Amino acid sequence: MFLLDVDGVLNPFAATRCPEGFGEYVMFADEEPVRLCSAHGQWIIELGRLFDVAWATGWNEEANRLLAPVLGIPPLPVVAMPRSPFHPREKVPAIAAFTAGRPAVWVDDAHTPEARDWARRRREPTLLITIDPEIGLCRDSVDEALAWVREIEHAPRAAPLA
Repeated sequence: MFLLDVDGVLNPFAATRCPEGFGEYVMFADEEPVRLCSAHGQWIIELGRLFDVAWATGWNEEANRLLAPVLGIPPLPVVAMPRSPFHPREKVPAIAAFTAGRPAVWVDDAHTPEARDWARRRREPTLLITIDPEIGLCRDSVDEALAWVREIEHAPRAAPLA
């Protein structure tokens, strides 16, 4: 699984100016424009060749309705999050249920101590990639996730107990 947040990851909302390579899109009246980069759509499609990619964001289904068309990606499964506003730690139970029994990469700008504890306690391989919300998702993070999944695919597996 590749779990993808939006604000701070695809939308570098904390940047003082719109970063190079991003466009601004008005999606909600009376709110700041959402900053999106077309390369992110290409990267999500690339990640989808090795991962099941899902939204893990307070945007919930709005991510498919509003963001997927701009990014040029198909609709993705959605990890149902609590109604906004919510504390980032409240994502952990939903993500834990969604990824149960499966390796997971979780990309977010606000990994809490609860998220780190969850990742550490899991039996399945788990990688948290924390993104700077002033910069957003960079190619280095995509490459890190791709290298990680290739590594776990080739890791020796324990023999089943007889």
